[in-house]
Amino acid sequence: MTVEEAMTGRRSIRAFLPKPVPRPLIERILTIASRAPSGSNAQPWRAWVLEGEAKASLARDLHDRYLRDEPGHDDYFYYLDAWREPYLARRRATGWGLYGLIGIAKGDRAAMRAQHARNFLFFDAPVGLIFTIDRDLGLGAWLDYGMFLQSIMIAARGVGLETCPQAAFCRYHRVIEKRLGIPPDQILVCGMALGYADPEADVNRLRTERAPLSEFATFVDRLPE
Repeated sequence: MTVEEAMTGRRSIRAFLPKPVPRPLIERILTIASRAPSGSNAQPWRAWVLEGEAKASLARDLHDRYLRDEPGHDDYFYYLDAWREPYLARRRATGWGLYGLIGIAKGDRAAMRAQHARNFLFFDAPVGLIFTIDRDLGLGAWLDYGMFLQSIMIAARGVGLETCPQAAFCRYHRVIEKRLGIPPDQILVCGMALGYADPEADVNRLRTERAPLSEFATFVDRLPE
């Protein structure tokens, strides 16, 4: 597919087929993504690749902790403390769009919770990725990291795979760090599910809207004197 097709067709997949992903294919995706730009070529990313029983064991552990309402601890704040417009409307539209596809009614908190819990199962994807970064690196390195993550998602589409980037794992970063042996000088950035999308799953029909160009781009062809 073209770069345009890879980017405009990308979406967060929340139901995967049980089909295994060959290790060479995972390595190829990560190698391609490692060409992402970074300031002074620092390459601040580190990926922890989970497969087989390792992924299943961690996923079950985190899933059960969430359903038991075990408190977690965020190492950094990804979302706003108090949502405001236009971000609140976009968040609500995404949430209700998702719940509507899978038949979850407004106010059904139990069903919403069960759906959110599936994050910790990597949505049954055969591969789970955990990403970390050195704690002492600055904001620029985090910006670089975003380009690396996007590169993974686009590279995956180029070989017939799909992804779902997930901030949910940050809640249990201490558990993950202990289970994977992540050193204390690393901070967990996010997780990501990787695998073959289930084409029959209703949840995968979600297509989120994007603001028109006029809302976020300002073209300047003359500066004020």
